[in-house]
This record gives sequence, structure tokens and C-alpha cells, in this order.
Amino acid sequence: MTSVETPNQKILTFLTFSEGAEAAVNLYVSLFPDSEVIRITRMGPGGHLPEGVAMSISFTLAGQPFVAINGGPHFAFSEGISLLINCSTQQEVDHYWEKLSEGGIQQPCGWLRDKFGVSWQVVPSILGKMMQDEDHEKAGRVMQAMFQMTKMDVEALEKAFQG
Repeated sequence: MTSVETPNQKILTFLTFSEGAEAAVNLYVSLFPDSEVIRITRMGPGGHLPEGVAMSISFTLAGQPFVAINGGPHFAFSEGISLLINCSTQQEVDHYWEKLSEGGIQQPCGWLRDKFGVSWQVVPSILGKMMQDEDHEKAGRVMQAMFQMTKMDVEALEKAFQG
């Protein structure tokens, strides 16, 4: 298989798509700053995919290395693994939510599954701080507010936190 040239990277996220890995990677790279496709290895003759289709793609998202492959129809993603996006602002939440949920499935509590089947959590970074507050009533109100949301609403979370 392919690896990204990161000698200090002990663990690497490897995404196996049934098909469409190249389209997925192109979307992801277009959304996140400090992202790029590093290398595409294409299928040669006689492989499990048509000749010329991307077999593996080394890329970075927000500076983090990933590898994607087209594995064939017996591969599918599960919500047991997701990619979490820490967003600084509501505008960031809105941006990633809109782009990644297009053609996919919006789910409760800031989760979505994109059109390629990959699960994402689009979360304002302030949420963790609020949920870990020593005042359990504040944290509980935030949790209850979050349970009512699909896309995260920073203002509504802050209001719940303040009571």
C-alpha cells in the first residue's frame, strides 16, 4: 500500500472507499486549508478496478496525513469511526456542515454522513469546554440543548450554558 512521507507519523488514518475515493479526496482537500493531494497511484491493467482509476491517494487535511483507496463494493464506512472538525466560529460550522452534508445525511448532535459514506462531527470547539465545566447544571443544560440540534448552533449552546 501507499504511505505519506511522514517518518514521524506512527499512526496513519486510512480511508477505504468502495469507490469514489478520488472525488472524495478532491472535495475534502478543497474544503480545508493546509490540505493537498500528495500522490495518486492509479490502477494498471488486470486489477480489481478499471485501468486508470485511482487505487490509492496520499493526501493531507489541515496538515494531517491520510491515505484513501478504492477497495471495491465489499467495503463500507461505519459511524463507529468519524472525523471530528473543531470549529472556532458558527461560520466555520455552517461552512463545513453545508459542504459535507450536501448529498449526504444530516444526523443529530452535529454528526453527518457525507455522500461518500464518511461520518463527520462538525463541532464548535467551545462545546468541549462547556461540557467539561465544573458546574454540572451548566454542562447538563448544554447537553440537553445539543440533543435538540442537528447542526450545532453556537449561540443556542452559549444561551443554554448561561441558563
